Amino acid sequence: MNRRSLSIPITLAVVMIVLLIVLTFLWVMITVRQAIDNDSIFYWILLSVGAALFLVILVGVIMYLTLSIKAINISRRQSNFIDSVTHELKSPIASLKLYLQTLTRRRVSAAEQDEFYQCMLEDVNRLDKLINHILDAARLDRDKREDTIEEFSLDQLVQETVETARLAYRVAPECVAVKTISCKMRASIVDMELILSNLIDNAFKYAGSPPEIQVHMQPLYKGRMAIRIADNGNGIPKKHRNRVFARFVRLGSELKREKPGTGLGLYIVRTLVKKLKGQVRIRDRQQGAGTVFELSLPVINQATPPHLIPSNEAANKTEG
Repeated sequence: MNRRSLSIPITLAVVMIVLLIVLTFLWVMITVRQAIDNDSIFYWILLSVGAALFLVILVGVIMYLTLSIKAINISRRQSNFIDSVTHELKSPIASLKLYLQTLTRRRVSAAEQDEFYQCMLEDVNRLDKLINHILDAARLDRDKREDTIEEFSLDQLVQETVETARLAYRVAPECVAVKTISCKMRASIVDMELILSNLIDNAFKYAGSPPEIQVHMQPLYKGRMAIRIADNGNGIPKKHRNRVFARFVRLGSELKREKPGTGLGLYIVRTLVKKLKGQVRIRDRQQGAGTVFELSLPVINQATPPHLIPSNEAANKTEG
């Protein structure tokens, strides 16, 4: 299906519904009049059957409208995905080709070689990340991921993921604020790495200039831990906050895209967080522009802080 405007199926469906209602109304009026004039039960039976058929046709038209809109939205998302993947593939390949041609056609100094190799390695890592994103999304759709459940330090994983992203985006340490709380989690560490790396990577990618990244952990009730990842970018409008977690969704047009991506990252995050019996949501920053992604995850060996314990429980613990 090609890219099309939603106005065509919507207009067509509305016209069909209006015509159907008008024709049905006229038919009902004529049938009722004939039934009254002829005093025959046949016309009343005909009226009942016609009304039932009208409802069936009306439901069918509404279903057609709904399915058409869904199909066009899916087509748009898939087209955006193809555009983004094409760009993400062509850019590093063109860069690698240029560096290799330069190395083979003329002599370069050792310092230039090291710089070229570093740039080529970054391009390869970019391709590797893209391929892994697509493969991870495909595995999630088919539910073929083999999980290894293990106990690991969540705070250490958060710190390592933030530092990896900071180095990759070459952001100064003073632009990143990390506050962790020692706790352990029992889950698939691969899944948790994917969740954190996608959210933290987004924070660095869409941060303002100069970037301000905040990653804070805060204990919640009943053995749960909150992880808040904030940036100072443009933010996500409230009307799009549920939509961005869908597959292939990226806000804006791929033809005017400035940031790399495929529209799969947040879909992977939402799917894996649900799998871990957690929650993810988007909030506004309390001060300034930007976005806050908030995770709520089950953890182990984490006592609830005194200020979070309800008064009756605190009194019982004090008496004991």
